[in-house]
Amino acid sequence: MPTQTAADRRAEARAQYDAFLAQCPSRQLLDRISNKWVALILAALGSEGPAPGNDCPGGPRAMRYSQLAQRLAGVSQKMLTQTLRSMERDGLLTRTVTPTVPVTVTYELTDLGLSLHGVMASIKTWAEAHMDEVHASRDRYDTAHQ
Repeated sequence: MPTQTAADRRAEARAQYDAFLAQCPSRQLLDRISNKWVALILAALGSEGPAPGNDCPGGPRAMRYSQLAQRLAGVSQKMLTQTLRSMERDGLLTRTVTPTVPVTVTYELTDLGLSLHGVMASIKTWAEAHMDEVHASRDRYDTAHQ
């Protein structure tokens, strides 16, 4: 049997990814990116909606930790830190430390993160556009099942 290179093994595994299988790594990735904080961080860094103190959305931008914390109402410091670390590990964003006093740390989407941003922005837009319909459906369901 011929020896496989690491690249060959990865290509073979990639051809066999199936998120319906319990042990497939793509299932773990789907779990990660379906997290609300990941979606909102992608939106914030991808300039989905106005930045704090700015009425006009722009293109992708770097943001400091404090800016992200302010933009993401309700996120705890622990959850934001954990989510940023996991996104950095997955290659979705980069963390840049600038040696100033005090030290400046910024986060910015990578090309991989930008490609996911487009998908997640569509889902966010859909959720915002259809929330009234969902509320009406929930009310009908709750009334019928009381």
